Amino acid sequence: MEKFGIIRSAAVTPKLKVANTEYNTEEIIKCAMEADKHGAGIILFPELCITGYTCGDLFYQEFLYQKSLQGLKKIKDATQKLKAAVIVGFYLHLENNNYNCAALIQKGQIMGIVPKMFMPNSREFYEARWFASGIRISEDITSVNLFGDDIPFGNLIFTDSENSLNLGIEICEDLWVPISPGARLALNGAHIICNPSASNETVAKSEYRNTLVCQESAKNMCGYVYTSSGVHESSTDLVFGGHSIIAENGSLLAESPLFERENSIIYGEIDYERIKFERTYGQHFEECASAYTERFSFTSIDILPLPVLKMGNDQLTRKYPKNPFVPNDPKTFDERCKSIFSIQSSGLAKRMEHTHSKKAIVGISGGLDSTLSLLVCAETFKLLNKDPKDIVAITMPGFGTTDKTYNNALTIMRLLGATIIEIPIRDAVLQHFKDIEHDKDKHDVTYENSQARERTQILMDVANKESGLVIGTGDLSEVALGWSTYNGDHMSMYGVNASVPKTLVRFVIKWVMENKLSGTNEDKSFSSDNVLLKSTLQDIMDTPISPELLPPDKEGKIAQKTEDTVGPYILHDFFMFYTIRYGMSPKKLYYIAKTVFQDDYDELFIKKWLTVFYRRFFAQQFKRSCMPDGPKIGSVSLSPRGDWRMPSDADSYEWLKELE
Repeated sequence: MEKFGIIRSAAVTPKLKVANTEYNTEEIIKCAMEADKHGAGIILFPELCITGYTCGDLFYQEFLYQKSLQGLKKIKDATQKLKAAVIVGFYLHLENNNYNCAALIQKGQIMGIVPKMFMPNSREFYEARWFASGIRISEDITSVNLFGDDIPFGNLIFTDSENSLNLGIEICEDLWVPISPGARLALNGAHIICNPSASNETVAKSEYRNTLVCQESAKNMCGYVYTSSGVHESSTDLVFGGHSIIAENGSLLAESPLFERENSIIYGEIDYERIKFERTYGQHFEECASAYTERFSFTSIDILPLPVLKMGNDQLTRKYPKNPFVPNDPKTFDERCKSIFSIQSSGLAKRMEHTHSKKAIVGISGGLDSTLSLLVCAETFKLLNKDPKDIVAITMPGFGTTDKTYNNALTIMRLLGATIIEIPIRDAVLQHFKDIEHDKDKHDVTYENSQARERTQILMDVANKESGLVIGTGDLSEVALGWSTYNGDHMSMYGVNASVPKTLVRFVIKWVMENKLSGTNEDKSFSSDNVLLKSTLQDIMDTPISPELLPPDKEGKIAQKTEDTVGPYILHDFFMFYTIRYGMSPKKLYYIAKTVFQDDYDELFIKKWLTVFYRRFFAQQFKRSCMPDGPKIGSVSLSPRGDWRMPSDADSYEWLKELE
């Protein structure tokens, strides 16, 4: 079966009794079996979980030490049938010291042992009383004999060659130091870092810990699996909350509730293919590795193939948002839209100042994109303390213009104080049809594109006349699909929407409605009638998306609906995000899209529009190669000068072949 490039990880906090190794061992085995049933390929337990972290001076007792090793052996033997990497915290006596360690166990074998490098020894922690740092010993000892086997020890990276996946281990405090072992592991090729920990709870510490783990996964471009001891550790002076976190490239995949009293297991599906994609997208990761890893020696330990997820066999539990460009959290959504609107208006303000443009020229259709462009112009003129009358808003009714969009266009232009110009294009386009000998009743691409180019010519010429700048209206989704007329609406002097996907455009407009036109932060001077403008914007958002290049139906309503022709934008934006941002293959993207949209569309429908996406994305690159300037908004951009450089004649054959 085809592999996803995704591995399910389990972060476990088992119940324990301090110093009761027999009880703890049984709970660890029970949890490992449970995680295996759920398809986990990595099963991580806390630091010193066989004994408990809070044993204090009992760690000096040889009796406890031997019981701990017996527990480790029992775990090893009990997990012989598990293909997963089971990582367990214990301690090891070497030379004259104890070392706080983690063992990676697979198929009944201890594949390697990693010592903790940094001992917390201030405030509530005094770990250096019982354990020595693993830094020096790792330089001197590369293997230890345990249970009759020579086991690799020290600075290790565990390599699953079949799946091209590398694991690394750092322990608790190692994460909290300025240059962590995890960072060195990542630079040496580890894709996923596992951290068995024992971190106590104090007020707000869990929030800080969450941020720390997510940031570590972000800057190291890795997956990060973290788990900590729970409430059954000694409460003499501290309370442990059993905090578990799974993150990937800065994104939180899963987080446990605190203070659970039963065994706790959380699962997160880490996309290690995405990690590889992120690391190869630019050279800085490899440059950093070259600069800082030559002083550190890591030994690669071959492990058996891990049970990664497979299409058809395994059901994804990871949640992929249908709208990846739109945050679900209301606070994040508000901040994101505010930032987008500010980037757009600030970018336009700079361009107008630099070009000494007296006016902004924008074509208004009564649709979503041109509406957002006009709102950006209004905000920009406020930033520049310019009279909104210098926004020259032009409506250009054509063969497909409906009364609804025409009237909405006039209303928003009037309310924002722009100079309104109406230039019907019917006669000019009919004359053009005569000039090129095209039948006006033949509603083909020539019929449509002639109107788009006529409108662009008007905008450009008015801009020359008024010493102004033509403001583009096309959005990122149209850029990706090439859904524009070459040298028609494809062209402008500054494209403020060029990095805003269609699904996000309406949300930015909604944000303007709720924050500029109403609410506690309402800008009373944004328009002459904020209430009317808000209701008009709502009507625009409720109108079907259309270029209005074909005549209306018999009832005067929009007959040409974009999504009937090119497909649902919610699908195309999903395809675009995971193709450009994640580098997903066609099979993987199709499989994930089927899972995400299973309640909305059937499989054939999704496959049809994914095929259209690939065909158009490849075929329409020539339009992107000469697209106008415009501000980058988010992590996905198709500017040929910035994020996306692609030959205009690249062939989509292999992508379509895999999809078929």
